[in-house]
Amino acid sequence: MNVLGLVNYWAFIFLMMVGFYILISQGNLIKKIVGLSIFQTSVFILYISMGKIRGGTAPILMSEGDPVYSNPLPHVLILTAIVVGVATTALGLSLVVRIHEAYGTIEEDEIHDHDLA
Repeated sequence: MNVLGLVNYWAFIFLMMVGFYILISQGNLIKKIVGLSIFQTSVFILYISMGKIRGGTAPILMSEGDPVYSNPLPHVLILTAIVVGVATTALGLSLVVRIHEAYGTIEEDEIHDHDLA
């Protein structure tokens, strides 16, 4: 098994670590939402990669031989996950707007200091 055959999995690992790093290292709420979106995208790549079979065809019954079928379930689940991801991002951004209206900042440390005062 060569390394180039696993490029999707390496992309998954890289994007997941970048998204996780942004999520935990940044104090800006917008940057945290961007990190969460990158993290979600990495999971999409993982599921789509698992659903593809080399030489697989669409799961449509044909009378010719015994073909290998690709599993369509991961792709259907990803469509649902994309909708949930967009809704999560929209909700997060709307909460950031409300937080900015209430506190005048979107920096996590400044919000925490404002609550302690």
